[in-house]
Amino acid sequence: MKFKLIYPKWAKLDRQTEFHLPPHGPVVFAAALPAHVAVDFVDENLEPLDFDEDVDFVGISMMLTVQVKRGWEIADIYRKKGIKVIFGGIATMLHARETMEHADAVFLGEAEGRMEQVFADFARNRLQPCYDFLDQRPDIALVGPARRDILNRTLYNYKGVQMVDLVHASRGCRFNCYPCAVSYLGGRVFRPRPIDKVIAELAGIDNNRLFLVDNSLAQDTNWEMDLFREMIPLKKKWCSHPIEDKPEVLDLAARAGAWYVYQAVFDTSDYIRERIRRYHDHGIGVEGTILLGLDTHTEDFIKRLIDFLLEIELDLAEFTVLTPFPHTRAYTELSGQNRLLSHDWNDFSADKVVFQPKHMSPERLQELLAYAWDTFYQDESQKIKMVKLFQQVVQKEMADNTFKPRDRSLAGQSFGRAVNR
Repeated sequence: MKFKLIYPKWAKLDRQTEFHLPPHGPVVFAAALPAHVAVDFVDENLEPLDFDEDVDFVGISMMLTVQVKRGWEIADIYRKKGIKVIFGGIATMLHARETMEHADAVFLGEAEGRMEQVFADFARNRLQPCYDFLDQRPDIALVGPARRDILNRTLYNYKGVQMVDLVHASRGCRFNCYPCAVSYLGGRVFRPRPIDKVIAELAGIDNNRLFLVDNSLAQDTNWEMDLFREMIPLKKKWCSHPIEDKPEVLDLAARAGAWYVYQAVFDTSDYIRERIRRYHDHGIGVEGTILLGLDTHTEDFIKRLIDFLLEIELDLAEFTVLTPFPHTRAYTELSGQNRLLSHDWNDFSADKVVFQPKHMSPERLQELLAYAWDTFYQDESQKIKMVKLFQQVVQKEMADNTFKPRDRSLAGQSFGRAVNR
């Protein structure tokens, strides 16, 4: 049976450098499929869709809210041809009711151990409209290596540099952050994978540079340190979301190959200043994730925050505006206060203001988002900062003899082009 798995296209952030990482959701989902299912994967961000291709069943994997309308369009085309369509992924879970109007079935929750039933139902022409496993999470030990073999690896590079591969060592998050839907999607429970299975998957990835996509590694100190100890012999280089702010943890992370972290910078406190300094002291770069538009944010605060980011010497910064995605505390609060200005999901791209801010007009917040990008990168462009961060990983690889010579000239050429622009 031929199953076509599609990852719908979406527009990148307005100021974000245009590169594409190999998607994580589809390859994890593919690993849960029955053995008799032949998977043909298409990432529409990089490849055109052939709607005339002969397929038996179509799956649409949606991660982001800005993918849903395109996903629905794709499904409508296939269903008009008489081909059944099933949806899954994070955005499907956030927009399940609307998505069901465009689907023969939607799958909610984690796929491990559940897909035999779905494909048996398909074979009997008895697909259920909704397979709801949101509150029935499988044993985390069932999570095996992702099916990266379904990817066209030649597509995932930027100026000749292979993009990082994505992998996860845990699921769930015990935190419940204001703009985040993870507590709805995975419950407020941290579920670490067995470390031996994580290490086996990491060792089997033919790429020295990885992205650990866990919501946060800073949830269980003993597990985190044990994971890093086991990673040291692999000599992989990786980026991740926050690492726990303890010297012994940061030391192990650095020894395990930590390259840089995505760290939220939410105020101008000495704690944040020292947090960034401690990462840098351990040779770990920092890309600040900066969210603008919270109810505590005035225009003066946002301008002070941008100055602060330059003072603490972030390696990179990505600026977004608060976006109230469904099933988040932000959505519940702003919707309840009648402050939502749009329900066009294509606007929920994190670079468009879709709500009424407390201390300014929506137009002014939009202007301050542009001000943040322009000010932070006025002396050194985003491309130059990216090249410098790339050079850090090259230095780490050269230090432990894992550097691939083919990257040597590329790194120098990229840096030279960036400097000369």
